[in-house]
Amino acid sequence: MAPLNVGIVGATGAVGKEIIGCLEKCCSFPIDSLRLFGSKRSAGRKIDTSKFGNITIELFSEDSARECDVVFLAVDGDFSRAHAENICKGDDGAIVIDNSSAFRYKEGIPLVVPEINTETTKGKKLIANPN
Repeated sequence: MAPLNVGIVGATGAVGKEIIGCLEKCCSFPIDSLRLFGSKRSAGRKIDTSKFGNITIELFSEDSARECDVVFLAVDGDFSRAHAENICKGDDGAIVIDNSSAFRYKEGIPLVVPEINTETTKGKKLIANPN
């Protein structure tokens, strides 16, 4: 697998920080670059990571998120409902892994527990995670 450009929306929250920590520990998920997105309040702040260096938080925009290969949404359900499908839309959209409850029971969107049903993600651009 080629190294991926990965984004985390909501990187300064508890779930976002946990995703950063998991990515830092994971050696089987090849990452070329890590981009962190946040609100106006968080944009411009720097987060020091052990594996990816010092990263400046970018102001979230759908266009910027679409530049990534994979985007983790560590935000609330309303935010996910407003942006997730636009981020992954089309052949050039990112794969979106949503950690809110927004898509957990929506038909056609797999609810994935990696240790149990990873195969359901094949060909999907929007994936729900039970958090």
